[in-house]
This record gives sequence, C-alpha cells and structure tokens, in this order.
Amino acid sequence: MPEITRFYGIVIKIFFRNEHNPPHIHAIYGEHNGLIEISTLEMIEGDLPAKALDLVREWAKQYQSQLMAMWEQQKLEKLPPLK
Repeated sequence: MPEITRFYGIVIKIFFRNEHNPPHIHAIYGEHNGLIEISTLEMIEGDLPAKALDLVREWAKQYQSQLMAMWEQQKLEKLPPLK
C-alpha cells in the first residue's frame, strides 16, 4: 500500500487496486490501524487511539480535496506531513 505521508509516528497510506468504497485512507500508528473516510473524516473501521485519530483528522482536513482527487484518479501523490 503506497505511503502518502508520515508524522508523529503515524503513517498514512492509500490503496487503489480493487479498493472498496467509501473513499478512505489507512492510518497506521504502531499496532493500531484505522480506515478514515475522506468525505467525513470519520473512522469507519479500526482501533486508532483518540489522540492519533485527532491528528489524522487535523492533517486530512487540510488535504481533503487532494485525497479525494487521488482516490478518483487513482494517482498517488506525496503530501506534506502535519506540522
């Protein structure tokens, strides 16, 4: 699964091949994982701790349109980390 960015120990990935809807990103933090829906920024599956989820949402809100474009065009783009 291609990596989009990483920050504070959180790795953000997106997967296009045979991927299922709704459009989402994968967030990995240690042994925790979460699938985050791009349009709502809600965790639709997983067990990310609340603090990590808050950081992922803060980051994803900044890049929501780019993430949706990546999903729709199935074209990977590296994005800056959360600062």
